[in-house]
Amino acid sequence: MNQHLRSEPVPFIDLAAQRRRLGKSVDEAVSRVLAHCQFINGPEVIQLESQLAAFSGARHVVTCASGTDALMMVLMAKGVGRGDAVLCPSFTFCATGEAVALTGATPVFVDVDEATFNMDVNSLKRGIATAIKLGLKPRAVIPVDLFGQSADHDAIGAIAEAEGMFVLDDAAQAFGASYKGRRLGTFGLVTATSFFPAKPLGCFGDGGAIFTDDAELAATLRSVRVHGQGSDKYDNVRLGLTGRLDTMQAAILIEKLKIFEDEIAARNKVAERYGRGLGNIVTVPHVASGGTSVWAQYTIRLPKGSDRDGFAATLKAQGIPTAIYYPKSMHQQTAYRDFPVADGGLPASERLSDDVISLPMHAYLDEPTQERVIKAVRGAFGA
Repeated sequence: MNQHLRSEPVPFIDLAAQRRRLGKSVDEAVSRVLAHCQFINGPEVIQLESQLAAFSGARHVVTCASGTDALMMVLMAKGVGRGDAVLCPSFTFCATGEAVALTGATPVFVDVDEATFNMDVNSLKRGIATAIKLGLKPRAVIPVDLFGQSADHDAIGAIAEAEGMFVLDDAAQAFGASYKGRRLGTFGLVTATSFFPAKPLGCFGDGGAIFTDDAELAATLRSVRVHGQGSDKYDNVRLGLTGRLDTMQAAILIEKLKIFEDEIAARNKVAERYGRGLGNIVTVPHVASGGTSVWAQYTIRLPKGSDRDGFAATLKAQGIPTAIYYPKSMHQQTAYRDFPVADGGLPASERLSDDVISLPMHAYLDEPTQERVIKAVRGAFGA
């Protein structure tokens, strides 16, 4: 029996454990929506926006249909388009650059810091110079708070301000983290996040939100969210999209938000155990001073010359899943390889794409199960 338990597959992210903890509360929340039948912009949407504002410290929150829509809606509300350059890190999920390209603007890819995986400010400066050299107008920078920890918002904000650009913080993986004592959602002009189910705060489908202190921008975003409508819904005053978060997902998120801080603390305990158990075998993630992480992923770097596929196969044989975020940085992907990159290239992004791998990480990873993961990783390197 014990042998059977030891060989049970380890979940990469354990949504079922969270569901058991929440018990009937989510079912009851969904039932309330089914009873009142206000499936679009129902009362739970307004309630969730208010609670997210209180949690983050942002004055205004506009929920939306996905993290990608959150980015798109901001760029549309700000009139970003053809001839504009938007600076993005290359080592991230494709949505960051995709939203820029869809507006007709040009994503200019910059490198990341190898220790934090977040935007490299020197590469950002070079990227701005590259954009200007190409005859593009640098309009915005989208730092990504990757894998759960904040980018260096002070340094990025200062560069953006000097260049007359606005900052759109992509906190899709890091909502709940803080930078210098303030929660994400209050840096730059505006912050976007995602509630995709695998995120630290996730719903049971797609969802997202936008945070800002700018009341005028929030009003424009609410218009963009519903086809660009004005005071008369049949007189649309700008181009928009269907970007609403549906009421059912809002109801689910209200329940999950209640346990979110507790889950963040649990994720940090898991990260500490990994650090202690693996720090002398692989390169474990580094949280920059002044920041915290919500550990959306626990991403390690394998020693130089390691066979990453072989390592993943060794763990898989023991019931332990891994994932690679991201085997190709954006500038290496088919749809994005013709967009400009910062002068000097993106060597750190390319190195990371070659040697990172992520281990199981969630708030319900208990110590005995985590010990199995640690033992398997150490065993793969003969330790």
